[in-house]
Amino acid sequence: MEKLAPMCPSAQPEMPDARVLGVVGGTAAAPLVSYLNEPVGVTEEVLALAAGARHPADVMRFAARCQEAKCCHFDGTNCNLATRIVQILPAVVEALPACLIRSECRWYQQEGRPACMRCPQVVTRNYAPDEDMARAARVPLAAVGV
Repeated sequence: MEKLAPMCPSAQPEMPDARVLGVVGGTAAAPLVSYLNEPVGVTEEVLALAAGARHPADVMRFAARCQEAKCCHFDGTNCNLATRIVQILPAVVEALPACLIRSECRWYQQEGRPACMRCPQVVTRNYAPDEDMARAARVPLAAVGV
């Protein structure tokens, strides 16, 4: 039996088996994700709830199985995005947030509690990231063929 890849907490809604992880709130300058209490799969009805946004990821955070080698942040072993988030971003919560994927989350498996303490500020589509967020989210140039 093939082992499933861990869950990515910063997935796209069109990825296989994607689910809503949380709802994006806060402000443009300081976004904050509120995590769901129950699993919600990505359906046309769920995506329709984001109809006023440019993209569903503007208002929701999604989780899906890590795409591993298909992802520009994966180095063959680790998620470099999770590493940069822990190294660069400040913690934004004092206690572990309630999270439905923690037991199978790649970020938690790799970085532990420090990833969870920073996770609520991470939004997949950030149109005005501060300098630290931009550095943490950067796509390595080698991954895009530069």
